[in-house]
Amino acid sequence: MGGLIAYGAYIPYNRLRRSRIAEVLGSGGGPGSRAVASYDEDTTSMGAEAARAALRMLPDGTSTPRQLYFATAAPAYLDKTNAGAIHAALQLPESALAVDMAGAVRSGVGALVAAADARVPTLAVLADVRTGLPGGGDERDGGDGASAFVFGGDTGGAPVIAELLAHRSTTAEFLDRWRLPGDRASRVWEERFGEHVYAPLVAAAFAAALEEAGLTAADIDHLTIAGVHGRAVRAFAKASGVRREAVAADLAAAIGNTGTAHPGIALADLLDRAEPGRLLAVVVLADGASVLLLRTTAALAEHRAPNPVAAQIAAGNDALAYATFLSWRDLLEREPPRRPDPEPPAAPPSYRSDDWKFGFVASRCEACGARHLPPARVCVRCHAVDRMRTEPLADVPGTVATFTVDRLAHTPSPPLVAAVIDFDGGGRFRCQLTDLAPDEVAIGGRVEMTFRKVVTAGGIHNYFWKARPQRPAVAATNGKNGA
Repeated sequence: MGGLIAYGAYIPYNRLRRSRIAEVLGSGGGPGSRAVASYDEDTTSMGAEAARAALRMLPDGTSTPRQLYFATAAPAYLDKTNAGAIHAALQLPESALAVDMAGAVRSGVGALVAAADARVPTLAVLADVRTGLPGGGDERDGGDGASAFVFGGDTGGAPVIAELLAHRSTTAEFLDRWRLPGDRASRVWEERFGEHVYAPLVAAAFAAALEEAGLTAADIDHLTIAGVHGRAVRAFAKASGVRREAVAADLAAAIGNTGTAHPGIALADLLDRAEPGRLLAVVVLADGASVLLLRTTAALAEHRAPNPVAAQIAAGNDALAYATFLSWRDLLEREPPRRPDPEPPAAPPSYRSDDWKFGFVASRCEACGARHLPPARVCVRCHAVDRMRTEPLADVPGTVATFTVDRLAHTPSPPLVAAVIDFDGGGRFRCQLTDLAPDEVAIGGRVEMTFRKVVTAGGIHNYFWKARPQRPAVAATNGKNGA
């Protein structure tokens, strides 16, 4: 089994305070908040952001992932590979396999196990958008987010930050949670039945994993348990035999249960904090039980994610109104602006310009050094023809040169904020801004690029890049005071 060499997590900027639900509906609220994917985010765009974070951790010269497994219970497309858009956004080679593992929460742990067992460098991406009917438990307790993990396979190269010691699973067919195609919300059987079924399944998987690794429950330094059946999760936390102080918080109070992505986000949070040489147990309850046992290595201290989960949670904005949340979820239809509907992107030009559209790859003139966004064949400065080299700009920050707030343009969440961005190293481009209120934008503000869904028209998601503010890092434990 290949070792873990990089990881990343993505928590959306927006939060919905659960109390806002009760303020409108009179029930369904509670303490804490849930993470909310913005109107221009879905599982594909969030997965791309988590994967970008993971790949940025890889040292120069590390082999590019040759396989990409994308797991989600809420795919943006059916009958089309969603992993293809992530593959394009990451600029992975054409020879890299990209496939979906979609349709159920358990697909997340399946992607992790498949990536760990692969003999070539493999990227596992887990993402989910959890939504229930207004006032329901899934709406209140759910959350949105993504995580990504790179396993090195047998090729070596990058230092291993965590070794996978064992993984074991149990499977049973029973009705716990399900959703028919086209349904907005899941259905759930009575909770006591689910707890009754899960208890022996997770006990058997945990015992088998410990036996394979030659460990006991008392040896575990950090235990995280993920699953959409809260009652069964809490029951195993008590019955596992792991020391109480070793059981990690499930993050649900701060961001909600992120479904398919949750075991990955929880594991990323442990890797942000754990000291080298610690034993980590990841337990997933979904249509059975799966257990992964890992040991962190000395390399972890120098190869942690630069934007830890705790910092992303702390940086969230909980000003989101409940009505806005409902409109983003298509549960409240707003009057559109009296403007022509947006046109869907056409397949041929999208394919011809996929490096630009998905990878945000610009060009620089080799004769005079001028940078062009979008890429061009003829230099606008010196007029040289076909003397360009490509330059990826997805990770290059920029500065707002000027901006406008358009209250008439077609957007799912008006008003539309657009800006002209001057990129570090040259090049200017006009694009939309996201993850900010209109009164937050200012000339001279620093921004970074983010992969988003600009609009959905004609049944086609138009993915492209927007700019978001570069916000100061929020203090968070990132290994210097690890556990």
